[in-house]
Amino acid sequence: MRTASITRKTAETDISVEVALDGTGAYDMATGVGFFDHMLDQLARHSLIDMKIRCAGDTHIDDHHSVEDVGIALGQALAQALGDKRGIRRYGAYLLPMDDALVRCALDLSGRPYLVWNVDFPTAKIGSFDTELVREFFQALSTHGGITLHVDAIHGINSHHIAEAAFKSVARALREAVETDPRKADAIPSTKGAL
Repeated sequence: MRTASITRKTAETDISVEVALDGTGAYDMATGVGFFDHMLDQLARHSLIDMKIRCAGDTHIDDHHSVEDVGIALGQALAQALGDKRGIRRYGAYLLPMDDALVRCALDLSGRPYLVWNVDFPTAKIGSFDTELVREFFQALSTHGGITLHVDAIHGINSHHIAEAAFKSVARALREAVETDPRKADAIPSTKGAL
């Protein structure tokens, strides 16, 4: 089984993450940030990666540290579970509609982190959640997961829908990228022989 467990403790957050790449999309989130839990549920459910995430953070200040640090730990867990990446498809892309929102994701599990983020939110908040934190999460996930990640919001007028479409499109692209390629299940998907 391609699984990983990560713990990360700082003066700002105490986080544990468990992932199983070959799961069914089971999720169990408790970060102290309700909207973020909802988005993480979508990430697990639509990637078919089982995820259990716990975070005790300094949310009395704001949600920034919790959201960013969960992205760091989740990226580390994904990288650990992928190991040498032998047999994976490596690339994934998905165009996801959600009501008024349409978001496109393309990613490469290259080991070379890079985020291209073309997503604008019409509001600064979704409930009490700062919309700028969506980018912060994906920046941390990309950096610590070694993922080249492109996310583009093609259109949308509702901030909740745009954020949810972003998480779901990344999830579906991630699902494709981590899957085993039945034609090359014993090979690392790179002409260099390593990722």
